[in-house]
Amino acid sequence: MSEAAAKTDLDRALALDIVRVTEATAVAAARWRGRGDEAAADEAAMDAMYRELARLPVEGVVVVGEGDQNERPLLYIGETIGAGGVQVDIAVDPVDGINLCAKALPNALTALAIAKRGSLLRMPAVYMDKIAVGPGYVDGLVDLDAPVAVNIKALADAKGVSVNEITVCILDRPRHAKLVDDVRASGAALRLIGDGDIAGVIHVTKSLETGIDMYMGIGGAPEGVLGAAALACIGGQIQGRLIAHNDEHRAHARAAGIHDLNRKYTLSDLVTGDLSFAATGITDGSLLEGVRLTKEVVHTHSVVMRGSTRTVRWIRTEHPDTGKFD
Repeated sequence: MSEAAAKTDLDRALALDIVRVTEATAVAAARWRGRGDEAAADEAAMDAMYRELARLPVEGVVVVGEGDQNERPLLYIGETIGAGGVQVDIAVDPVDGINLCAKALPNALTALAIAKRGSLLRMPAVYMDKIAVGPGYVDGLVDLDAPVAVNIKALADAKGVSVNEITVCILDRPRHAKLVDDVRASGAALRLIGDGDIAGVIHVTKSLETGIDMYMGIGGAPEGVLGAAALACIGGQIQGRLIAHNDEHRAHARAAGIHDLNRKYTLSDLVTGDLSFAATGITDGSLLEGVRLTKEVVHTHSVVMRGSTRTVRWIRTEHPDTGKFD
């Protein structure tokens, strides 16, 4: 077998292996779904993801994780994980929407991206202002610095629809009061979500199914990289700029090697090269169904994407429920 063929087989195998990681993580979180204990759900998911990542045939470095080493014991930024093998970057979010999981609300999921070493931007645990749209549009269609109404009109024109047929997804936060007013003033519709920053970005890739055409607003910077990874695989555009609210945030940015907080990041700044992305639903959502826990079988619903081939696989799996997930 040629070196190129061997690499292709390895990439394909890893693309499927990472789904097993997100499945195990989602199941662990789902056992705490609706119980109101965010910390327990987060810890269960983090433990499961760490355990499954440690089995992968990679030498991975966590570049998007659960915070700094002094903040989290597992999956911290800079941690090395894996059973050994190809050198990769790893971006993780054991539970995107921990509050959604704790309250059994829609669109909680677990997400993971793996790419060749040096391909994912190391991102501190700070905030990021973002704008994202799906695939099929000319580069630079929308701009983070353009007025809200201008971006919405540009997308409506590109889609060949009126502005009132565009729906914008925004996190429901007090900080977005003006953004919400601007979207409504433009004539576009609004979808407010309580949590789930990654899900919000991914939804723009399948606007016909989700009803979401654009994602805007301030959310997590690590989630921005994971959202960009999905867009890089399936198509789409994203721009972001870091938001550091205090000295601690600025210190996190410096530790990640980021000194220009005014820089506007594009998709190619956040992720480069070939990568694989996977997500598994924890609760039912617009794209993914949540984990189904029955007496004998656990059902999961996942999506896995490969950047090199632009393939998207939707995977439904039945796992025998033996009391532990493997």
